[in-house]
Formats: sequence, structure tokens, C-alpha cells
Amino acid sequence: MSTGELLSVDPVELKFTFELNKQISSSLQLTNKTDNHVGFKVKTTNPKKYCVRPNTGVVLPKSTCEVIVTMQAQKDAPPDMQCKDKFLLQSVVASPGATPKDITPEMFSKQAGRVLEECKLKVLYLPPNAATSAISQATEEIPFSPKAPFSPKSPAIKDKGNFNGPEASRKYADSNDKSDKSSEVRALLSQLTDEKNTAVEQSKRIRQEMELLRRGSNKSQGSGVPLIFVIIVALIGLILGYSMKK
Repeated sequence: MSTGELLSVDPVELKFTFELNKQISSSLQLTNKTDNHVGFKVKTTNPKKYCVRPNTGVVLPKSTCEVIVTMQAQKDAPPDMQCKDKFLLQSVVASPGATPKDITPEMFSKQAGRVLEECKLKVLYLPPNAATSAISQATEEIPFSPKAPFSPKSPAIKDKGNFNGPEASRKYADSNDKSDKSSEVRALLSQLTDEKNTAVEQSKRIRQEMELLRRGSNKSQGSGVPLIFVIIVALIGLILGYSMKK
């Protein structure tokens, strides 16, 4: 931390966890120690490489302001992770009630009677987190082989959700056997039902014919025709009718 008469700056080193092809940010905390409005401005030796928000502004009395410094994505790492970039924070007393729009470049020019504080900030590059580096390295080392696509029939897969292999084939065969047996049972029940209906119909027909025989026997006794002859004729008719149905 750097402590001046106007602002306290924390930290005095901008630390960036360096990673290629990635924007990285670091923050500054500016604390106004006075009862006045303090204007500030942030400069850098490499403005194309860094973005500072806000680069100018006002810190209210006895309050703190945060400044975010973002390093643009870098394609190459510096030698030995050393950085020569520097930042300069300038602060000056502003008029009461001043806003960021009231802060002008002329306010930071060195003139007699003007209190102008300056704080130099270094840039420090840090290596990536060890765990993150290990994960990234492991990801890069995993080969991708398009010649060996995933196959659900692979014998290495032996979980409960496997629908291929000997166990699944056996279950499938058992289900087919059960299905065949069910079909046979249904067919047998249908055949028995048909035979039952046929027997019922034949029973009705026999009762009707017996009734006709009784009536015929009564008439034959009155007309002199032997009863035994009528019965024989009726039985022959039933046998012939049953044979024709077969």
C-alpha cells in the first residue's frame, strides 16, 4: 500500500495471472483520506496493451474508489515472465462537488501552489494456478482417435443399462418364448370356446329334434306308423347332418 497526503493506493503492484489468449484484470483501491474531493488520473507506458476503467475520476471525501485495469489477450509470453510496463497514478484536490466530467488534463500539470501527488505502479506477471495448469495439460494430452468411435456393443460396457450382449440376448429370447406361449394359450382358449359354442348349438338342435320326434310319435300312433321307424329316420338324419359339417 502507498500512502500519500491525498490518496492511499492498494496495491502498489498490478498483479496479472498470465494466460495466453485471455484477457486478465487487476484492481486498485483508491481511498480518499481528506475531507476534499480528490481527482485522479491513471497513465501507462503501454496504453495499447491495457484498458483502465475509469482512467480519470473523483474520489469523494473519506471514501474509496475501485479502478479496474484489464490486460488485453496476449499471443506470446514475455521472457522469464518479466514485464517492464509501468503505471502512474496522479491525484489532485478538486473543487467541492466536482464530478468526473470536471476532471481535465490541465488539472494534473505541475504548477506552483498546486498539490499534485504521483504514485508509480509496477506490473507483476504470475504463473497460472497449479491445479488449472495440470487440468489444461491433461486435457491437451488426451488423444482423440476418430478411428475408434464409441460402440454400445463394446464388451467393456457392463453396466445395468447395457441392452446388448449375452445377458440381453437371453432376456430377449425368454421374452419371445413367453410371447409364443401366450399366443398358444390364447389360440387354445379360442378353439375351446368355438367347440363349446358348437356343442351348445348341437345340444339345442338335438332338443328341438327330440321335441319334433315326440310330436311325430304322437301323430304316428294315430296314423298307424311305427314309432321305432320314426326314431331310426331321425337318428340317420342327425348322423348325416353331423357328417356333412365335418
